[in-house]
Amino acid sequence: MKKNKNNRIILLAFALVVGLTSCKKWLDVNVDKDNPNNKSVLLQNRLPWIQHFYMYSAGVTNFRTASQAGVYYSNNANTNSITTTWKPAAGLTTTPYQTFFVTVSSNLTDMYDSAKEKGAYHYMAAANVFHALGFMQMLDLYGEMPYTDATYGNPSPKYDKGKVIYNGCMAKLNEAISLFSKTQEVGAPALTPGDMMHKGSVDKWIKLCWGLKARYMLKLSKKSDLYNADSLFYFLSKGPQSNADNAILPGLNNSMVLDYLIGDPVVTNGNFNYAAYGNNQRISQFHYNLLTNMRGAAVVDPRMTKIVPAMMTNVRLTNGRVSSFDWTRSIGVDSYGPSTRLLKSTAASIALPVYATANTPITYPIANAADRAAFIADLIAKGKTYSVSGNNVTVTYRAGSMYISSTNYVLAGDTAYVNMRSNAIATSGNAAQLENDVNWYANAQAHSAGVVGSTGSFQTRPVSDFEVLTYHEMCFIQAEAEMRRGATGAAHLAYRRGVEAHINMMQAKLTEWQSTYGSSNPDMRPMNQADITSYLSSAAVVQSAGDLTMRDIMLQKYIAMGCSIENWNDMRRFNYSAGNIGGFGIVYPGYDRGPLFTGTAELPGGAKTDPRYWMRRWRLPATLELQYNTTNVLAINPHANQLYIWSLPVWWDCATDQEYEGYLQ
Repeated sequence: MKKNKNNRIILLAFALVVGLTSCKKWLDVNVDKDNPNNKSVLLQNRLPWIQHFYMYSAGVTNFRTASQAGVYYSNNANTNSITTTWKPAAGLTTTPYQTFFVTVSSNLTDMYDSAKEKGAYHYMAAANVFHALGFMQMLDLYGEMPYTDATYGNPSPKYDKGKVIYNGCMAKLNEAISLFSKTQEVGAPALTPGDMMHKGSVDKWIKLCWGLKARYMLKLSKKSDLYNADSLFYFLSKGPQSNADNAILPGLNNSMVLDYLIGDPVVTNGNFNYAAYGNNQRISQFHYNLLTNMRGAAVVDPRMTKIVPAMMTNVRLTNGRVSSFDWTRSIGVDSYGPSTRLLKSTAASIALPVYATANTPITYPIANAADRAAFIADLIAKGKTYSVSGNNVTVTYRAGSMYISSTNYVLAGDTAYVNMRSNAIATSGNAAQLENDVNWYANAQAHSAGVVGSTGSFQTRPVSDFEVLTYHEMCFIQAEAEMRRGATGAAHLAYRRGVEAHINMMQAKLTEWQSTYGSSNPDMRPMNQADITSYLSSAAVVQSAGDLTMRDIMLQKYIAMGCSIENWNDMRRFNYSAGNIGGFGIVYPGYDRGPLFTGTAELPGGAKTDPRYWMRRWRLPATLELQYNTTNVLAINPHANQLYIWSLPVWWDCATDQEYEGYLQ
């Protein structure tokens, strides 16, 4: 918070330099172009940057909370602390906070006030929408936040409790609906030039507002005095009614320009910047199992090959280029179940493969006879060339192979865990890689040979859509709400619509990608329609309303939401796998502390039914708030600087205000 005002001026200068398309536009505002300020920026230039920076803040939030919810495994030290050891690292918590307050929140009041002066009601409304999106995200993460005192440049703002923030966000959405419904004043700038998300469609903006109100009402599912099913169904009736109403921000791969403040590409999908920019992320076993064995049906979801990345194996080169190969799909990293591989080394030890430019022998000393025999058996099964001398096993990796450059035999099989990285032209480091190729290659030599190290994942490529709010989410919200009131028939219909809507949304994007990327990346081609039909009629998808459970609804929603904070929000509402919410049983089976758990100081609860057994919020950024704004922080929550703050529920995660206040004593 301390840096808000200064960074706001930097942002505005950046927006003016990059966003304006001509000097004429600058001159039209009748100010000195050499001294830009927060009053001079055009509304149609400010909104795209608010949308961009919101996507960035939400992208890192989506990735890290999805990791928390078991969607991904990471061997990055900070993120690994919530995917595996459950001893959350302090370094996790700064980026979402800083990017929202410095680059989004600091501009919302200025845009709203400037739009009000011009009678540009639709820009006022857009400011309100991003206010609600951003501050609700802050509430979800941190609980108590600067809110009523947060957007006016105060370096030490006071804090508000969760209920105040929640009600404020809902009020902003109500006003946005009213403002979007008004005709703008004559001469007010049109919304279309500044709107990357809906291209100026006021109807879609209004549906977004109602859809967000439905999402936020669902957060209150533990609160019998505030959760209102009738209101929720009304909100849904006014929200998105098909995939055509989806609120998405586009991801592109057509610019080398890096962000002035953060240094990441300005045009790429916000999820890419964290989930697939680097080499650390993998699909988790928990997520993988849902895609391959939903409801124990042993049926592979047709979406699996579009979500779980693959790499080239069994490569043969001719004249330095790939002449034959196989695609090998990643397996999931197990950090919740036996965690056999991780226990052989360390929690963050999954190794990244390198590219063999020539035949490369690696000798593995394996003193234990049983381990040596198992290692050799695996080599034989994979058709590897090897030799044995005493305790040493030497494997020759053929030119064109991806292999682990280590003599530790425990790591040798880590090529099975394909990293989720995807390449953008601004970040690949490979000048020869073209815009229409977003595969990951281990290095320039691998790219030259055409050896793909990862095909990437549907939601996290630089060219993926950033999903702000979708029709399939609305369907799953309706299914859950119907189930809560015992209307299993209506719940089943909504559940089926949700599954189909997500598959259809993916299929439409894959079809769009096919001509541009499909020649080099099979995972960017459409799914086989026969596979879709077969899956929808299989035991993996509930066929009868009488068989539907809340678990079925939420696990299909989990797949559909993927890289989204909403999976973590849902897990908290159902107390993870405790099975003590509303008679619905265990909603997320298999999600639990794993054998590498070390977070006893952060999560002191001793049983699953104890709220403090689970990760419930994030600790505030240590420098930004716990150091610079300590007095205001501790005035509202005296536990804020303690490690166990990670286990204290936020306001909407409590059944009553009395319970919530108890955590603040």
